Amino acid sequence: MDLTVLYRGPLASCDYDCPYCPFAKRRDSGEQLRSDRAALERFTAWAAAQTGDRLSVLFTPWGEGLVRSWYRKALVELSRLEHIGRVAIQTNLSGRTGWLAEADRDKAALWCTYHPGQTPYERFLGRCRELTDLGVRYSVGIVGLDDHLEEARRLRAALPPEVYLWVNAAEGHTYTDEQADLWTALDPLFPYSRHPHRSAGLPCRTGESVVSVDGDGTVRRCHFVRAELGNLYDGSYRSALGPRGCPLAVCDCHIGYVHLETLPLYDVFAGGVLERIPARPVGEPARPVREPTPGGLTSPDPARRRLPLAGP
Repeated sequence: MDLTVLYRGPLASCDYDCPYCPFAKRRDSGEQLRSDRAALERFTAWAAAQTGDRLSVLFTPWGEGLVRSWYRKALVELSRLEHIGRVAIQTNLSGRTGWLAEADRDKAALWCTYHPGQTPYERFLGRCRELTDLGVRYSVGIVGLDDHLEEARRLRAALPPEVYLWVNAAEGHTYTDEQADLWTALDPLFPYSRHPHRSAGLPCRTGESVVSVDGDGTVRRCHFVRAELGNLYDGSYRSALGPRGCPLAVCDCHIGYVHLETLPLYDVFAGGVLERIPARPVGEPARPVREPTPGGLTSPDPARRRLPLAGP
């Protein structure tokens, strides 16, 4: 079985104070950190034992994982396993990078986000250059707020041309066409992030070849659908895997809608879906994004099939 796992344990602490994040400057207690470490080590041991499957793993912690030694260790260990196709993590890149020299850099990858005002620009750019020198696959992104635009332009000019700079639409923010054009000039794929995508009843790879797992091993189809499919550690989730329509009206987060079969993003990001790296330098999107409806939602391609909503 080929399976992609998005793992999110109990870690919630972060060293940044971003005003758009509910976990800014949150501190976990010693007990909470020990629980997170134990949960991650349990998950890593499970993944290492699944030699009959082909696994890819994306760590999506609420907090910053790479300042914790157990996340660095997990990435290194998993990257060295033959049955692991890719292991990646979302990070603010605030920590050191030299430990990646021990990883298999054909498999380990980073999804990095630059947060202006939280770290000096030169420090963040220096971390990116370290990754380039190490030969690590990585993408870099920024939240599309007005006061981030000049910093994003500066970063795009400084990064190697082969490093993809992505832009996430700010939550709750509406962009005029003129504003959207400014961000699209930096990230030609920004139109996919600009509007939520209608998803109700539409086919999605989550729950079939992609699952979300929490620190207790509870398996769900994705981070945004709370219905449970079973547990990772007793294997009960396996019989629940299969095609099913999305039960939500819309999907507005990249780690969700990238898996929608109604979008061409598996082709756009072929070989780099987890770390958000396109298969080729981005120009115009591989297939035009459909115009949003008057309500501001992107409509699916009417030629695409719908699936029944039965089941989680």
